[in-house]
Amino acid sequence: MHVTDTLDAGGAERVAVNLVNHLPRQSYRTYLCATRRAGLLAGSVAADVELVCLERQRRFDGRAFRRLVAFIRARKIQVLHAHGTSLFIAALASLFPPHPAVIWHNHFGRLALEDRRDWLRRLAAKQISGVIAVNRPLAEWSRRRLRIPAHRVWYIPNFVDEARSEGTPPRLPGNAGARIICVANLHAEKDHLTLLRALALVVRRMPVAHLLLVGAGSDPRYVELLRQEIASQNLGQHVSLLGQRLNVPDLLRACDIGVLSSASEGLPLALIEYGGAGLPVVATKVGQCAEVLDEGRAGLLVPPAAPEQLAEALYALLSSPDRRAALGSQLHRRVREVYSPDSVIQQICLVYDTVIGSRRRW
Repeated sequence: MHVTDTLDAGGAERVAVNLVNHLPRQSYRTYLCATRRAGLLAGSVAADVELVCLERQRRFDGRAFRRLVAFIRARKIQVLHAHGTSLFIAALASLFPPHPAVIWHNHFGRLALEDRRDWLRRLAAKQISGVIAVNRPLAEWSRRRLRIPAHRVWYIPNFVDEARSEGTPPRLPGNAGARIICVANLHAEKDHLTLLRALALVVRRMPVAHLLLVGAGSDPRYVELLRQEIASQNLGQHVSLLGQRLNVPDLLRACDIGVLSSASEGLPLALIEYGGAGLPVVATKVGQCAEVLDEGRAGLLVPPAAPEQLAEALYALLSSPDRRAALGSQLHRRVREVYSPDSVIQQICLVYDTVIGSRRRW
């Protein structure tokens, strides 16, 4: 059973849904648990995957926890695949019969940049049978800070389904040839402020440039900060906040450049989605972004928190349709070859088989 806090349209949540939908049914009976609430992605879960929402109201909610333990026991679940902060409730549930093994899927790229004592995660780590890290620095962090044996830490990249869309692309603000899209929830680590400052520099040279921000704004203070930046930079006619969207492939078809300005990352699904849609990309060199973009051969890389360099890269692509086409094609090929569902699912299944076969804790 995959466990996640919500089914809002975030990267970790989409990974959970992709995995439960693609796991081979001849090998596994698969469940999905949202400990707090469902969300926009609930409708994307395959019909044969049983979905349970615990409606947890606080960090430890006895009623929700009892529901989880009863669900695990009734269905004889052998493995809890916990995404992000759901590690803690999954580790606690493993203490009760039938004592399922716990695999933690670590999506938090910022953790690899921290060196503080993490006693709570280290305590939870005593109950887990392995870690799946979405980039190599996170894999190393798991070995060093959580003291997980190296043979129980796996680096496995994310994947997305091939972008599928039908019919006419949606009508969007901005002009064809000048639309830039950023698919990233409105969180500080995504550093939209740097992106807005870069856009202000771009529109001085190309006034038709338009940025579309796709993602949930769960932090009202950060969203207000972005709105203030848009106003102070006179970008009101150049930025559209579209909120959460399920039709991301359709939106990508109607845009010309994909961008990520993150200060930290794991392995962002957005880059893989951009590549699946054949978009050229500009991204900051954080987390596994450089690997996805083949060290700059399949997209443009810039340092984080560098609006001038980000602006130069965006302008370079906006002013060259041929370069956009070449980089978009290159990234599309790379995504199909390296980040396909079949390749990733095979690696996930090997992890499950290893954990189920041993059922040992260290």
